[in-house]
Parts: sequence; C-alpha cells; structure tokens
Amino acid sequence: MTIKITHFETHDIRFPTSLTGDGTDAMNTDCDYSSAYVTIYTDSGLIGHGMTFTIGRGTDIVCHAIRELAGRLVGRDPESFFENMGKAWDWMCSDSQLRWIGPEKGVIHLATAAVNNALWDMFARARGKPLWKLIVDMTPEELVNATAFRYITDVLTREEALEMLESKEAGKREREALVTKVGYPAYITSAGWLGYSDEKVSRLTKEALASGFNHFKMKVGADFKDDLRRGKMIRSIIDDPANYPSGFKDPSSPELAGKNAGPTGAVLMIDANQVWDVPQAIEYVTGLAEIKPWFIEEPTAPDDALGHAAIRRALKPYGIGVATGEHAHNRMVFKQLFQAEAIDVCQIDSCRLAGVSEVLSVLLMAAKFGVPVCPHAGGVGLCEYVIHLSVIDYVAISGTMERNVLEFADHLHEHFPYRCTMNERGRYNVPSNPKEGYSIEMYKESIAEFEWPNGSYWVGASGGKKLST
Repeated sequence: MTIKITHFETHDIRFPTSLTGDGTDAMNTDCDYSSAYVTIYTDSGLIGHGMTFTIGRGTDIVCHAIRELAGRLVGRDPESFFENMGKAWDWMCSDSQLRWIGPEKGVIHLATAAVNNALWDMFARARGKPLWKLIVDMTPEELVNATAFRYITDVLTREEALEMLESKEAGKREREALVTKVGYPAYITSAGWLGYSDEKVSRLTKEALASGFNHFKMKVGADFKDDLRRGKMIRSIIDDPANYPSGFKDPSSPELAGKNAGPTGAVLMIDANQVWDVPQAIEYVTGLAEIKPWFIEEPTAPDDALGHAAIRRALKPYGIGVATGEHAHNRMVFKQLFQAEAIDVCQIDSCRLAGVSEVLSVLLMAAKFGVPVCPHAGGVGLCEYVIHLSVIDYVAISGTMERNVLEFADHLHEHFPYRCTMNERGRYNVPSNPKEGYSIEMYKESIAEFEWPNGSYWVGASGGKKLST
C-alpha cells in the first residue's frame, strides 16, 4: 500500500548549559546547547525524527529553514526516496531559491541535515533496524546510490567508491560481530571544558580514567600560561600509573603509534575552536609541545584548507597533528583538506554536513586518502547520532577502528529514549534496538520543558536562565 508524508512539526529546543560552563571554549564562551528538531509524519503511522545542533540564539532561524525544506516532502511517498537516497539528497538540495541562500552551507545546510536525517531515521524504522545496520546491510551498489557525489568526482568517482566497498565485503560480518562485542573506541571531552575549575577538571579526569577512557581532550586558546598549566595538570593525572589499578595500555602498541601517548598509554588532544590566525596557531601550539598533544583541533578558520596545511607542515617536526571538520561546511571543504594534505584526522559532524548521504561521501574520501575519521560529538544529540556513523565507517567503508576514537561528552543524554551508552572499557556500545532508527527521538516531556520560549523551564525562568531543579 502506498503511503504519503502528511505533515511535519518543528521545535526550537534550548538547554541552559551556559550556567554550568558545559561546552565552553576559547571561541564559544556562552553555549546553551540547542536542537532545531523536526518530526515528519505519514498516513501509515511511520515517522522520522531529525535535528541539527546549535548553541542558542539563531535556532529559530534554522527551524524556519527546516519548515521550508520539509514542506517539499508533504504528499510524497517516502518509499520513492528510500529507493535511492543519494538521488533524494540531490533533490532536497535542488530548490533553486532555497539553494541561493547557501549554496550548501550555513543555515540552509544545517536545516537540510535535520530533514535528511529525519528521512533516514524514517527509512531505518520502516525496515526495523538501527540506522547503522540498515546501511551496512546494503549491497555496495545500494550504498553508492545512497551517497552524494556531486562536486567530488575529481577525487572519487562512483566507480571507485563501488570498488572500495566491494573490497571490504570480505570480513564485513566479522567486523560487525567484533564491534558489537567490544564497542567502538571513544575519547572524552567533557572533562576539559574551558569554563571548568581546576578541581572539576581534575575530578572529571579521574572519573573518566575509572570509566575506561585513555584519550582525553582539553580546550585551549584563551590564555597560554593557563593552558600550559592545565595541560600539565591533566598529564600528571593521566600519566600516573597509580591511577590505573587494573593496568594500562602499552604506549608502543600500534593503536597508539604517533599519538604522543604517555607512559601509561594515555593520549591528550587539544582544541582551539578556530580562535587563531595561522601564524598564531603555529606559535601557540609549538609552545604547548611539552604536554605532548596528539593533535590540535580547529586551529584556524574551518574552511581555510591551505591554512591548515601550513599549520600541519609547521607542527610535523614536533610530532603534533592537525584535526578539523566540525565546522567544515560540506563535502567540498573536506575534499580540499584531503587534496592539500592538511589534516591528520577527519572530524565529520552529523548535522553540519547535510545528513547521512553527504557524510557517506566524506567517509569514502577519508578512506581513499587513508585519513582516520574521529567524529565530532560535543553537543546535544550528537553522540546519539555519530555512533551509527562510526560503525558504518568501520564495518562497511574503512574496515578499521584501530586508530579511530569517537568523541564523547557526558551531557543531556537523558532526554533521548534511545540514548547512547558506554561500556566499562570506555567504548560506545553499538545501538541494537530495531525501533530506534537514527537514535535521535527526543522525549515529548523534554520538548515541552525546554522548547523556546514557551517551554515550562523558560517560562519558569521568567525570561532569564536558572538551573534546573
């Protein structure tokens, strides 16, 4: 029986995380983690949820763009999209008047991510599988057809992608079984926010060690002396064998090679959130070499591929890599980062890129160029999203998770019925509920409480902000 998309709902949901310093860094000092959220309905009861991440003001603008894009789906048969999700993605980006206000970047691209992700969520729910399982069960031809290729065929053709995927068919089920058993490797960010006190950073770092983490990230860029001091403090904790009563990893193991791991196998990363010009970045990070970071994340403007390449060349003698991608507008920016040999680590974002179909194109390019993918997940709903993407990358595309680590931040998961979970090894558990789709469904009670400006929390705050009780 043919079904039709009948209507949709959008919600501007904002959480007052600025009150506790969650998410603070040198560039973003006042973050209220927010979600521009959409639910798409059909006449059969099948639904799809999607969202894009924002940090407060402007979420309403993204919601308006979502309404413009989602309105184009009404009256359509979702199965006609599911047959070829790459073609569906091209169609979603094809409205010439909406495309003009991008193209394929900024607010309209964020909104496209929410709508495309909602359609993928609906697809996975229709097939009774978590999103990652839906995609890894595709044939190589089906996965190629689900991918966005426009503007990247000078570095990756559909034929090359098909050959890459076919080469990974052998061993795919074994990889699926392994990651389901042991979980996907992770690193923790929520111990190192810039707005936290030394006491809180120290406590959270020790708690993370006890939870099995051995990769840690701290924010930098506001004050050099303070960053150096905080980096030494974190290093003193994660490099101390006394904090590992059950033993620690061999720093010379292949998974830690080139990561500047300390004597306990612990790895430290630093993140400047785009705060520097290129010469500043080089000078600042070389000054932090003694805390032995694996990489500097977002050292400069996110779409400056040649600037990142210059920073990478300058830092290479110090053994410090470069990572970026959280704010890369689209697949073309990643293409140029790969072409310029500008990054050591690719950091896709599940809703800065315009949904799953564009993410697949970047995962394929990263595999071709041999760059490990360590997705960004420091925001509401992002951890729930990206565990699916990392499992897809490991099982179906790159075939490796040895050097990959997926970001984890311990904030706001309680608002999602299919929230992400971690195991005792500090790894993500693989989503397994056949009803969860892309895992981004939010509790109705959370929407009612935190929707801006009329949710019960914000009404109770009388226009200001207060801590939840």
